[in-house]
Amino acid sequence: MNTTTTTTAPIAATAPPSPSVWRPPEISLRWWPVFLRNLLVWRKLAIPSLIGNIAEPLIWLVAFGYGMGALVGQVSVDGVKVPYILFLASGSICMSAMNAASFEALYSAFSRMHVQKTWDGIMNAPVGLDDIVMAEMLWAAFKSIFTVTAILFVMLGLGISHSPKLIVAWMVLIGAGITFSSIALIFNALAKGYDFFTYYFTLFMTPMMFLSGVFFPLEQLPFAVKAVAAWLPLTNAVALVRPLFMDQWPTDWWLHAAVLAVYAVVAFWIALALTRKRFKG
Repeated sequence: MNTTTTTTAPIAATAPPSPSVWRPPEISLRWWPVFLRNLLVWRKLAIPSLIGNIAEPLIWLVAFGYGMGALVGQVSVDGVKVPYILFLASGSICMSAMNAASFEALYSAFSRMHVQKTWDGIMNAPVGLDDIVMAEMLWAAFKSIFTVTAILFVMLGLGISHSPKLIVAWMVLIGAGITFSSIALIFNALAKGYDFFTYYFTLFMTPMMFLSGVFFPLEQLPFAVKAVAAWLPLTNAVALVRPLFMDQWPTDWWLHAAVLAVYAVVAFWIALALTRKRFKG
């Protein structure tokens, strides 16, 4: 009598699908200890850092504002004649916000993420990657506004502008710092080494410095170049800040503010997704 033995193969367990790196940000208040950690470390070098951050923009301001300003005289802004040094100051302070936020979100954040492995150590605590990226973005924006505030006081001391609307300009510069720190974090997530940041400065920041109305009015540019420049984040920051230096309210402020907000939100989302991918979700 033959007996047949039937064996059943074990059913392989199906692993749950890994969450998408493009999922919405999962932010909690745990970003604050990471921000505070960066603040405590930086506090030891606050004065040298401040001097380094404000020296370059002030050199630009003195050299071009007073030197070239003596040759140029006045510049027309929306039909209003203003001294060239005021024109330059209102644009260069936006450029300073961009530079300070970008340097912190690139070199310093990359050191903490890749070289020092600080992020790995933080994630051993109950702190998620999303909270770390959020803290880095806000920390870079803080460094930016810290630098901008110091430059504003110097400009007040030089008598370049005494408009009470400068407090509104200061708040706009906070938004600009958030925008540029979010954009820089995209390149931080993609970088394999410090040399990679050369692409960001050469192909993005440097052209934007000269095409955003910092040094000369945009009306002098060809139509096609001006059409592209109108949508650059630095252009819209300058368009908001410069009238406030002139004690005027900017026209189409809602459009310029919306462009900066869209850049900030989209750039942060992309930076977060690329950082998740780098850390495998």
